Amino acid sequence: MKTYNNLVEATNDLMKRGYTENLSLEGDTVDDKDKKIQMTSDDFEIDEFYRFEGASNPDDMSIIYAVTSRKYNLKGILVNAFGTYANTSTSAIEAKLHHHQVSHHLHGEDRPV
Repeated sequence: MKTYNNLVEATNDLMKRGYTENLSLEGDTVDDKDKKIQMTSDDFEIDEFYRFEGASNPDDMSIIYAVTSRKYNLKGILVNAFGTYANTSTSAIEAKLHHHQVSHHLHGEDRPV
């Protein structure tokens, strides 16, 4: 995986590499609101992810995911908080984080329980 200094740098590079859709976490789905698509955990794969921590601002604690869906023929970016501001609902992205492909890359305190 690449190394980025901040969320903006990661977003810009991922967009240059074709991850152009703006995705959002909506409960149990990852949505592309522009295309009116709701994806369950079986509908997408996490290709890459990067975690960022602000030095003094908890609002800067986030993870950016590069997501691909063959079913819907799209590549997009999903940004989610972690720590205090994390989305704690049972969700498609949480299911993916439990998958060995992603969770073994996270530090112990960052792994979902």
